[in-house]
Amino acid sequence: MSFMKITASGLAITVACAAAASAQSRDQVQVAGSSTVLPYATIVAESFGENFDFPTPVVQSGGSSAGLQQFCQGIGENTPDIANSSRLIRESEIATCAENGVTDIMHVQIGYDGIVFASDINGPEFAFTPADIYKGLAAQLVVDGELVANPNTTWNEVNPDLPEQPIIAFIPGTKHGTREVFEEKVLAAGCEESGAMEEITAMSDEDTAEAACVATRTDGRSVDIDGDYTETLARIQSDSNGIGVFGLSFYENNMNTLQVATMSGVVPSTETIASGEYPVSRPLQFYVKKAHIGVIPGLKEFVEFFVSDDMAGPNGPLAAYGLVSDPELAATQAAVEAEETM
Repeated sequence: MSFMKITASGLAITVACAAAASAQSRDQVQVAGSSTVLPYATIVAESFGENFDFPTPVVQSGGSSAGLQQFCQGIGENTPDIANSSRLIRESEIATCAENGVTDIMHVQIGYDGIVFASDINGPEFAFTPADIYKGLAAQLVVDGELVANPNTTWNEVNPDLPEQPIIAFIPGTKHGTREVFEEKVLAAGCEESGAMEEITAMSDEDTAEAACVATRTDGRSVDIDGDYTETLARIQSDSNGIGVFGLSFYENNMNTLQVATMSGVVPSTETIASGEYPVSRPLQFYVKKAHIGVIPGLKEFVEFFVSDDMAGPNGPLAAYGLVSDPELAATQAAVEAEETM
């Protein structure tokens, strides 16, 4: 099993191999899941290893859905202790967990992040609305009362105020929690904002309309990225017409090559996300198996350290990397100390 491990200094990726320790006691905390939460978890893991008498936790990436799938496989040393997620756990995942004996789950929110649209720093500037993204990337649009394949090929065909640049977007693949937030807060919101939701519902029914609103085109103009944000960045570097979907923190750490679009007239920043002014933001969190506390050495200590003021507070290293600190952090700290479950 390969584990992606990122050091806090420079976040350079190294790969460490660890055998599944089903036959013998495991002394390292194991973390799986969200590539958005990955850098934060790694910063905490490295600092934890340096400051506590426990081994450095092993942090694995792969996406929120993949991490939760591993997390829900059961209780035991050959399953992850923690699943990082950029979306909330689904009811179906809670049911799968329960079927496999994972019943006492702690939900730990670490802060907030924004989803941004960024492009080549030398290209034109973009000022998007959710409706623009929907009209550019939806598989089908209503034209003259009929649902037809999306005819738009350049952004100025979507909105004459946008640049005359080919529509090419690199969006999170379906295994990423970011995709769910992108669908809900951008595509579905844009479908509603443009009036298409009402038109499609009138032609069919609400369920059909909701599905049509978030279905993306498959003609090469909307490209699913199954890897992490470094792959999205590489795609833009190889095609300067590309628009990429990133977490705010990743963009802020790559401002030498990327420029960010406004959304509904708002520039994404930690300030506009904290105030709620920027419309495309989401909480970041992780889930902990309570049954592993007291069994896996250092697990509770790691969780407490993760949400401490020193790490997750507004003046800590996670905020310095781009996390928007949670104003309810004290309540989270108390819940962790009490080992409260969902």
